[in-house]
Amino acid sequence: MNATPPHHPDDESVAHAANSRLVRDFGLLIRSATRLEQRIDSALRRECGISHTMLEVLIRLCRHPGEEVSQRQLADDLTLTSSGTTRLIDRMEESGLVGRVPAPGDRRVMLVEPTPKGRTAFLRAAAVHAEVVEKYFVRPLPPDDYARLTGALGEIDRALRGERE
Repeated sequence: MNATPPHHPDDESVAHAANSRLVRDFGLLIRSATRLEQRIDSALRRECGISHTMLEVLIRLCRHPGEEVSQRQLADDLTLTSSGTTRLIDRMEESGLVGRVPAPGDRRVMLVEPTPKGRTAFLRAAAVHAEVVEKYFVRPLPPDDYARLTGALGEIDRALRGERE
């Protein structure tokens, strides 16, 4: 039996891969986005009593007044599981922020809509969100750099959605 010994990469090649420019740059993007999301979530919980994810639901529901939005659409838009969305909407409904109504054409489908309390909470939360984003995402950059950053992020988003090859 002639077994070839397994190849074990040396420490130097492993360290080189772990410290590559692409790994570092992507890590910086993820760390920055995560820290910003944590700042937003903390401010929203402290000042508004809602989570950042709840604000994302309210943004989606308030963006086009009168639009019928199902729980399934919310799950897809927010990249949450169906059960995670159900639990989130349950909590928001218990807090009086949203209500569920059967879809007119299909009573098996539940639509979610903001309540008056939800709309009021949304306006306050949107202001808090804007303050944090302005402080940590906009102000640290010169205006030209901010415009280039947001333009580049838009290009990345389009590429990820398959609009650009």
